[in-house]
Amino acid sequence: MEPLTRIEGIAAPLMRPDIDTDIIIPSREITSPERTGFGEKLFAPWRYLDATRRENPDFVLNRTPFRHARILIAGDNFGCGSSREMAVWALHQFGIRCIVAPSFGAIFRTNCIRNALLPVELPEADVQALAAAAEAAPLHLVVDLERCEITGLAHRRLRFEMDAGERDCLIAGLDAIDLTWRHRAAIEAFQARDRQARPWIWEPR
Repeated sequence: MEPLTRIEGIAAPLMRPDIDTDIIIPSREITSPERTGFGEKLFAPWRYLDATRRENPDFVLNRTPFRHARILIAGDNFGCGSSREMAVWALHQFGIRCIVAPSFGAIFRTNCIRNALLPVELPEADVQALAAAAEAAPLHLVVDLERCEITGLAHRRLRFEMDAGERDCLIAGLDAIDLTWRHRAAIEAFQARDRQARPWIWEPR
C-alpha cells in the first residue's frame, strides 16, 4: 500500500448528502473480478449522459480543473449503502487520495483506510467553507496527515482528528497483511509451541 503523509492538489466540491456506493460505482459497472479499470466508471450515473460514455458537461469531475482533482469535498454520510470495496477502488483509480466530509458510511470509511484513501471528517461549517471556496476559484489544498491539518483556505489551518493506529498505518503504507506480518516472531513462536502441545493438528492430511 502506498504511504500517505501529504496530499496536495486541486479540491473538487460535490456537496450532495448521502452519496451511496451504488452511485460511486453502480453494480452494473462491476463486470470483472480484476481490481483495475474502475476509474473511468466512477460516478457513472452522473458523469455520463448515455451508454456511449458521452460526458455530462455539468458534472463537477468533467469540468476543468476538477477532472484532475486529488481531493474531494463531499456532503454528509458519504459512502453510505452497500459495502462494496470497488467504490474506494474507483475513487483511488480516478486519482482521488483524500475525501473531506462531515461524516462517512462506516464500512466505506474502513475500506478507505485499507486502500490508502484518506477520509477526513470536519465540522459541516468547515466543509461548506471549503466547498464554497472551490466553487468560486480553483482551490489548491495541502492535507498533512502527520500534522492532521489542512491548509490552503484563506490562510486558515483546519485541524482534524484521526485514530492513531489508522494514521500510523496510512503514513507507513501498511495494510492488514503488513500489520499481521509485524507480529511474525510471535506467530511463529506460538506455532512452535502448538506443534509440541497438539502435534495431531499439524500432521499432513
